[in-house]
Amino acid sequence: MSIIDRRAFLHFAAGTFAAPILGTSALYAAEPSAVLFAACVKLPDDSYAVAILEESGAVRSLRPLPDRGHDVAYNPKNRLCVAFARRPGTFAVVFDVDSNAEPIVLASAPGRHFYGHGVFSADGSLLYTTENDFTSGHGVVGLYDVRNGFRRLGEMPAGGVGSHELVFLPDGRTLAVANGGLDTHPDFGRVDLNVADMAPSLTLIDVRDQRVLDVTELDASLRQLSIRHLAVDREGAVWFGGQYEGDPTERPPLVGRVRPGAGVDLFALPDAVQPRAKNYVGSVAASADGAVMAFSAPRGNLLFAFEAGSARYIGEAAFRDGCGLAPAPESGLLATAGTGRVATLAPADNGLALTPIATDRVQFDNHLNRLA
Repeated sequence: MSIIDRRAFLHFAAGTFAAPILGTSALYAAEPSAVLFAACVKLPDDSYAVAILEESGAVRSLRPLPDRGHDVAYNPKNRLCVAFARRPGTFAVVFDVDSNAEPIVLASAPGRHFYGHGVFSADGSLLYTTENDFTSGHGVVGLYDVRNGFRRLGEMPAGGVGSHELVFLPDGRTLAVANGGLDTHPDFGRVDLNVADMAPSLTLIDVRDQRVLDVTELDASLRQLSIRHLAVDREGAVWFGGQYEGDPTERPPLVGRVRPGAGVDLFALPDAVQPRAKNYVGSVAASADGAVMAFSAPRGNLLFAFEAGSARYIGEAAFRDGCGLAPAPESGLLATAGTGRVATLAPADNGLALTPIATDRVQFDNHLNRLA
């Protein structure tokens, strides 16, 4: 959807609609202490929404979206969520977790489209979003003033092409940006326009000075390994998952780790597991203590994990169309699938244990975000 009819959408959104489709109670205020999660979903009637999940995996409420969403950013300072359109979409929807207040609908700036991800500053006053300048084909990071109705303040260079997920390092000042290397344009949908000469990278940006501090590029032999998704471990290292755009019979490493000042380490999966991942990592997340780094490979119906620090391979688990990952409250992670299933994921004596906990009548999209 390239143009948002805000009046029509708000009329649609005003009738918060969780109950008839899911057979659950209508939307109600969440207890501030409750551990909740958010994910973009597709509903049985083929419409789209953000689902608010409980720790049990049950859908507590739904917030409508005008089209397919990708990821949800959360601001704990005021308990606001922002759901972003799937690339190359041009909308974002802001809503309050605890009330049925009218959402704020954001449209991307002229000549820009969203890349599906955003993150808030530590004090909650700014929203940073990955966007594409589709005239130049270069990625930018948009800045939005939360306290002034999400007014767009401007942008800064992302240091690459196809800027996708972005995360803050523990200092709250350094932003890591995954530049997938792929250029898209709203006029051509999700067609990648530059596969032949893509150049993926991971950049570190000082948001106060708005300058690129470091650019990590992969070897020329891996230039078609698109860096898309990120998570930070307990030592402040940035882990990434790749999506390979090259020959599908090749088996490049799909996992990497960047330690500021120490370069990049790449990790291959065990020989018996590598082909099952189908050269595609859909999301990355760290456990709450930052000790376990989990990855999803939805095309291969596979989840797998590494130990932070040692980078020891922990193991894998089969999870059909599983993609969303987020830290669970106590230990391990929560995982969601396009089948509507929700499960917990945790290290076990024999590798990695997947425990189903719920099945909902929605199709979970790529990402899951813990609201904490």
